[in-house]
Amino acid sequence: MARIRILVIDDEKLIGWSFKKEFDNKYFEVTTAESGEEGIKLFEKDFHDIVFLDNRLPGIQGLDVLKKLKQLRDDAYIIFMTAYGSIETAVEAMKMGAYEYINKPFNHDEIRILLQGIKDKIQLVHEVQLLCRDKPMDLTFNHIIGTSPSIRQAIQLAKRIATSKATTVLLLGESGTGKDIFASAIHNQSARKDRPFVPINCATLPENLLESELFGHERGAFTGAHKMKKGLLEIADGGTVFLNEIGELPLNTQSKLLTVLEYKTFRRVGGNEDINVDVRIIAATNRDLEKAVKDGKFRLDLLYRLKVFQIELPPLRERREDIPLLIDHFVEFLAKKFGKNIKGVTRESLQLLEHYDWPGNVRELINVLERAVILENSEYIQLDSLPFELKEVPPPAKINDVENWLEIPEEGFSLYQVEKKIIELVLKKAGYNKSKAAKLLGITRDTLRYKIKKYKLLW
Repeated sequence: MARIRILVIDDEKLIGWSFKKEFDNKYFEVTTAESGEEGIKLFEKDFHDIVFLDNRLPGIQGLDVLKKLKQLRDDAYIIFMTAYGSIETAVEAMKMGAYEYINKPFNHDEIRILLQGIKDKIQLVHEVQLLCRDKPMDLTFNHIIGTSPSIRQAIQLAKRIATSKATTVLLLGESGTGKDIFASAIHNQSARKDRPFVPINCATLPENLLESELFGHERGAFTGAHKMKKGLLEIADGGTVFLNEIGELPLNTQSKLLTVLEYKTFRRVGGNEDINVDVRIIAATNRDLEKAVKDGKFRLDLLYRLKVFQIELPPLRERREDIPLLIDHFVEFLAKKFGKNIKGVTRESLQLLEHYDWPGNVRELINVLERAVILENSEYIQLDSLPFELKEVPPPAKINDVENWLEIPEEGFSLYQVEKKIIELVLKKAGYNKSKAAKLLGITRDTLRYKIKKYKLLW
C-alpha cells in the first residue's frame, strides 16, 4: 500500500516538526502548513488522506478551513485540534465532518493509536473496492487440468516465475486457453498472495476511463472528477495487477505503463507528483504483439520489457490427449451445478469431441458441455445433445501410401511450413472456396479461417 499522506495545519512550528519527526516513515508521509490558506493550497495540490487541523490559526480559522477541505475531498480523515478545551467548537467540527478531535497538549502514543486506526480503515476501504470488482476465484495450478507435455511445460515455467522476484510476466495464447487462470495461479503461489490481485480488461474500457482506473485522478482532472480518486495500481500496492488484452492498450497509456515498469512510479491523471508502487504486472494477449509493433500499434520498448518472462499457452487442438480429462472434470462439475445425474459422455460423443478443432479452446468446450448437460436426460451425453456445428465436421480422409508422396529429407523439415504448404495446395485445388477446402482437409470452416490467419495466407 502506498504511503498515507498526512497534512498538519498548525501555526506552532514545534507541532509540525514533532509530527514529521515521529510519524514520517514508510507508512506515512507528513507535510506541514502554518496557516489555513497555506494548508488549503497544499491540500488542493495533493489531496491528503489525513489532516490534523488546529482550531486557532492566523487568518482563516479552523472551522472555515474544515468546511473548505470537506468540499475538496469529503472522504479525508480530518482530526480537529484545540488547546482551549472548547467542547462546543469540537462538537461543531464533528457535525461538519471531522473524523475526531483531540485536545492540546497531546502525546505521541495517542496520535499513534489514532493513526493506526485510520490506516486500518483506509486499507479496508481499498479491499472493499477490490471485492466489488469482478474478481476471479482464487485459483491455483491444481485447477489447471492436463497431462500433455505442452501444458505441463507451461505450468512448470509459471510456477518458477511465480516464486521468483520477477515483476513482469507476459502470457500469450488464443482466446479461451486459460490466461486468466494462469495469472491468478501465479499470484496465489507468489510471495504477494496476501496482497490484492486486480484484474483489468484493457479491451472493455475507453482510453480516458482506463487511465483513470489504472492511475487514479485528481479533483478537476476532467469533467465529472469531483474528488480525488486512487487508481488500482495504487490500491494494489504490494500485490499483482493482471492486464488482460494488453494488445488493446492505447499508445499513450502504454507509455505511462512503461514508466511504472521501469521506475515503479506514476502520476494520477491531472496530477503533478510521482507516486511509488510495488506491483507485479501480469499481461496477457491473444494478439501478435510483434506485428502490432510493425503496424505502429504497440511500443517496441514496452514489448521488450514485458517479454522478459514469457509463457505461451497451447491451444486445445494441440493437446488433444487432455480432452477426455477436461470432459470428465467439467461434466462432473456441471452435473452437480444443474442437479443432473450424468456420469460422462458416450463413446460416439467422445470421438466427436476429440476430433473437433476447438477454435474457442477450453472456454468453448465448457460452453458445449454446459449446453449438453442441460439438454441430456440420460446418464451419458448423447450425440443429439451436442451442437450441430460439431457434427458438421467430416471424418478425415484416409491417406494411402504416405511414403509414396511424402519424402522426408535427411535434415528434417518444419512442420509449420508443411502444414502451411498443404493448406495452400488444398485452397488452390478447391478454387479458394473455404467450405470445400475445409471439407477436403477434414476440419471446420472456422478452423480453416483460423489457419489462414495464422499462416497469413492471402489471395
